[in-house]
Amino acid sequence: MSDLSNTLAVATLGFPRIGPRRELKTALEAFWAGRMDEAALLATAADLRFANWLRQRQNGATVIPSNDFSLYDHVLDTAVMLGAVPPGFDWGEGPVPLSTYFALARGDKDRPALEMTKWFDTNYHYMVPELGPRQDFRLADDKPLREFIEARDAGIHTRPVLLGPVSFLLLAKMRDGGDPLALLHRVVPVYVELLQRLKAAGADWVQIDEPALVLDLDPAVLAAFGKAYPVLAQAAPGLRLLLAGYFGGYGDNLDLVLRLPVAGLHFDLLRGGHEINEVMRRQPTGKLYQLGVIDGRNVWRADLAALLDRLEPVVARLGRDRVILAPSCSLLHVPVDLALETGLDPDLRRWLAFATQKIGELAILARGLGQGRGAVRAEVASAADALEARRISARIHDPKVARRLARVTAADARRAHGFETRRDAQKKRLNLPDFPTTTIGSFPQTAEVRQARAAHARGELSAADYDTFLKAATAEAIRWQEEIGIDVPVHGEFERNDMVQYFGEQLAGFAFTRTGWVQSYGSRCVRPPVIYGDVSRPRPMTVEWARYAQSLTEKPMKGMLTGPVTMLQWSFVRDDLPRADVCRQIALALRDEVDDLEAAGIAIIQIDEPAIREGLPLRRRERADYLAWAVECFRLASSGVRDETQIHTHMCYSEFNDIIQSIAAMDADVISIETARSKMELLAAFADWRYPNEIGPGVYDIHAPRCPDVAEMTDLLKTAATRLEPGQIWVNPDCGLKTRKWDEVRPALANMVEAARRLRRAM
Repeated sequence: MSDLSNTLAVATLGFPRIGPRRELKTALEAFWAGRMDEAALLATAADLRFANWLRQRQNGATVIPSNDFSLYDHVLDTAVMLGAVPPGFDWGEGPVPLSTYFALARGDKDRPALEMTKWFDTNYHYMVPELGPRQDFRLADDKPLREFIEARDAGIHTRPVLLGPVSFLLLAKMRDGGDPLALLHRVVPVYVELLQRLKAAGADWVQIDEPALVLDLDPAVLAAFGKAYPVLAQAAPGLRLLLAGYFGGYGDNLDLVLRLPVAGLHFDLLRGGHEINEVMRRQPTGKLYQLGVIDGRNVWRADLAALLDRLEPVVARLGRDRVILAPSCSLLHVPVDLALETGLDPDLRRWLAFATQKIGELAILARGLGQGRGAVRAEVASAADALEARRISARIHDPKVARRLARVTAADARRAHGFETRRDAQKKRLNLPDFPTTTIGSFPQTAEVRQARAAHARGELSAADYDTFLKAATAEAIRWQEEIGIDVPVHGEFERNDMVQYFGEQLAGFAFTRTGWVQSYGSRCVRPPVIYGDVSRPRPMTVEWARYAQSLTEKPMKGMLTGPVTMLQWSFVRDDLPRADVCRQIALALRDEVDDLEAAGIAIIQIDEPAIREGLPLRRRERADYLAWAVECFRLASSGVRDETQIHTHMCYSEFNDIIQSIAAMDADVISIETARSKMELLAAFADWRYPNEIGPGVYDIHAPRCPDVAEMTDLLKTAATRLEPGQIWVNPDCGLKTRKWDEVRPALANMVEAARRLRRAM
């Protein structure tokens, strides 16, 4: 790993699992639908793993990870590995069956899935392990060992990756509300056993990911690291551990990190770059340093010349044999291979690098640092030319956008009157019953919808015929909502491909790839837009569909938009402008759309912001600034309307306690949130803070195939009514219904409407 004479080692912390053409998604969904058996699914997974290892080696990686692959989620994999399967999932001894694994991930007709939330400040979702106070841990699944041996037998020596025990416990949920770190003494022996088995199989290094090390940690957590790692470091003599924190610098945890008895340390130099200076000053004896110098979370080509300038003195001080080059974090968060983007605009394509290309960039840096700049002169010059072309491109900057942004005042981000005044005006206009029912926006994107969209994109279905198809689907959805008694219908969003992509395709400054998929969770993949230039709205985006939908019903139709922070967070954002300024540009573009929807007669406008909590900086000292501009951007988009126009927002799979004041400061008239999986636990933050506006707590977990009955939903609403005022409560699912099937959605929403009726009768 470090005995190289003429170049530096190149490592990856993890590689995208889904395959260059989403082969994993295809296989998983075929398996779940019964079209593929377990053996075929596992064979597909093995093929993807081998292809990933080979791709990384061919592009210059010399330290290749194993156990970074997952059929659904690596945190779930760790829970299953440790035997942390909650009661009720039909498992007691032996390996955890695949059926149980997927029941934990997705639920089934009898059991809800584990909770799901965001992986630190990314758009990746992980399954929250559920632990008991007397949790019994054991090595129930030796997946890390199996995959190391699988690679070994294929002729590829890998560095196994494990989610570390302290971060695992901190990410978990205790059923009794206790401290998960109290279980550390039970979980560490399982890691010791696994490390010993890996050493016996031929592993020489193991990467242990402890991303919690970049958080603000209290003394008890720091003590947990101090207890666990001396034990792990001695688990298997001769096996060396590389400790990896990422998504930030170690900050005030750096002293602890440098003292831990591990053989190597990973540093995220994209977000904690100054810390390498302290390392050079102190140079802890005998450690190896893995430097995360290529951005593992964005798609822009690296400035190789600047990186060589930065790294040359570091390598000279630490020594070539003590430095490994790496991405800042796992490449899970970027697409697989830019080479597949044959139709992308040539200028933009020249500015980008996906996972495969990022490994190539690392290999160039390794050669340049090991053999001298002359060895990579052409590659460095090519990167410099691309960066300069991007910098001077007329496509990047729009003077009109800059002038408009400069004219924004504080008054532009305030509604004309407070919530109490607005509520009275809205009640008079909308005339809704208590516990009004609605949905979050989207309805199932059936095979027919997807086929029609694809046929239209290929030119096989005319624009007029496609429009006719979409109008028929919309009319049917509205008719059905009226039949079951939905109080505030939605048009179903059949014309939309994705809640970010649909808007980005109509905004200036956005570009889209064809194969730039990344995993969100399980088989759910997203294709983030690339924000490359100044953002504006050339023309209305949703007004005609909203106007058409409203013409089909006397009930108030809800217009649906994706909010500015979510548009930002779920895109690959330009790196030549502060994120706050990009977000303000998006907010002004959406403000135009909100104003036009109101002018078209739409009385309720929902501006979804599921990513606002996701964007919260991991360190507390950085949060106030982010929350200030994030709230400002939402209000900038939403505040141009009259009192009687009701503004909704939606948030899902977020912990709200630490941002509840900022959520209130957004001043949405109604917020809908995910609460079904947590059985209304997330309402505690709103109740404790006495949230003043109206709330729609989700009563239907849309990420599981099960259909909750009327009694279950009624009980959830009764729980909500003990924490909120009855006049505050709306009734809705947890999230949009795009990924569900109609035969699941119809009975679930009918049950939801009946639950609201029962609650009205009971109150």
